[in-house]
Amino acid sequence: MRQIVLDTETTGIDPKEGHRIIEIGCVEMIGRKLTGRTYHQYINPDRIVEDEAISVHGITNEFLADKPFFAEVQDEFLEFIRGADLVIHNAPFDVGFMNHELMLNGYRERVDDFCQITDTLAMARKKHPGQKNNLDALCRRYGIDNSHRELHGALLDSEILADVYLLLTGGQKTLLLAGEGEGNDDGVDQIRRLDTSAFDLKVIEASAADMEAHKAYIAKLDKKAGSIWSQLGAEAAEAE
Repeated sequence: MRQIVLDTETTGIDPKEGHRIIEIGCVEMIGRKLTGRTYHQYINPDRIVEDEAISVHGITNEFLADKPFFAEVQDEFLEFIRGADLVIHNAPFDVGFMNHELMLNGYRERVDDFCQITDTLAMARKKHPGQKNNLDALCRRYGIDNSHRELHGALLDSEILADVYLLLTGGQKTLLLAGEGEGNDDGVDQIRRLDTSAFDLKVIEASAADMEAHKAYIAKLDKKAGSIWSQLGAEAAEAE
């Protein structure tokens, strides 16, 4: 399957208020591996970028002044993504902006007419309900180094999202270019585990004082909030 991990930066948060796309970043994956093909373009939005948006992505009006309009790059961009599964974090936002640009240019099709859409935010919310699921939170959860990400940027964010997507969907620990790795034809790397047999690992058991302190703490929780830990502990003891 050909997948395009995609991100955009915009002048504001709502295309219905006249906001436009100012940056598009895409990375291509085939068989869950990067191919090395990317698409990256800054775009003149033909309007002012809001200060609040600049504080997020750092893209100024002066920087965009000599960049092409969306209509000038539209065909090249659509050719790159056409027929792919678009992997996007909070897909309704980016797809809404892209469709708005197409509408402004009189284009009859919409992105979801010729691309499949995969929303990693919806996936993360289903997998990690009740937790933060923005890109930074997912990087922390999956141990992805995004320390080089001081501001949002479409290409950088799409590269980070590709790594997040692979870990979110399981089966691959790191992102490799197609052709890297050996002996695995399904495009999924094996997780390598350390051989701990050579280590002198000490098992430290809780002392009687530790156990008494633990019981006192659980009793305190029971009294305060009706904790179920005492009940679970009793059931576990019976099962042993």
